[in-house]
Amino acid sequence: MNVLIVYAHPEPHSLNSALKNVMVEQLLALGHQVQVSDLYAMNWKATLDAADFTLDRQGKPFDPSGDSRRGYEEGLQRPDITGEQEKLRWADTVIFQFPLWWFTMPAIMKGWFERVYAFGLAYGVGEHSATHWGDRYGEGRMIGKRAMLVVTTGGWESHYHPRGVNGHIDDILFPIHHGMLWYPGFDVLPPHVIYQARKMDAQRFEEECEKLNARMKTLGNTAPLPFRRQNGGDYLIPSLILRPDLAEGESGFGVHLQR
Repeated sequence: MNVLIVYAHPEPHSLNSALKNVMVEQLLALGHQVQVSDLYAMNWKATLDAADFTLDRQGKPFDPSGDSRRGYEEGLQRPDITGEQEKLRWADTVIFQFPLWWFTMPAIMKGWFERVYAFGLAYGVGEHSATHWGDRYGEGRMIGKRAMLVVTTGGWESHYHPRGVNGHIDDILFPIHHGMLWYPGFDVLPPHVIYQARKMDAQRFEEECEKLNARMKTLGNTAPLPFRRQNGGDYLIPSLILRPDLAEGESGFGVHLQR
């Protein structure tokens, strides 16, 4: 299996760096091929802007989606963007590893998605009709690939309990799982979350490494999160509202999971 790790932490001697190294060693020992995109080490450009495309706009203003479409189709993207897209095509599984900062991923990783997820690659794919509203949410270019989050937090696990003050960790990660991974077609594996990252002694570190290694051993057969496919009949097209007979009377993120 080809595994791409997209990694975001600015400190090479951090807990996150050590965990990333543990994953790489375990995956290689299991016979997998591994590539790592260390975004801080790469000095990854986080902002999507006109400089990302070598287009002749003929005086027209920058159009993020329109320029992305032309740049992707015509091969007029910056080489760093193209390089990451090639890694995505190569990968069977993509692991996104990051510390949870202000309830989401670091800005540098968000910028990876904004720049690498080109129009025609991750969105703007497929026909739009009365019965099919684009190839997305379970369809798209990433279909057949798997994705997984490895996340560290400073807070306690109880803080991310369904009734915890920070909100349920599943709700916090939903925009990433559903909107950034399921949308272009990845099978999304349950996340691996390490709580109280700043309270890590040697014994607990070994325990966390064992848990992480166990997840690496089951990358290929772990059941993905059972998100509903957009074009599978559960949603009314074109409104894209869940059918009233499904999760009747309910709302919120949970209704988008098959029961």
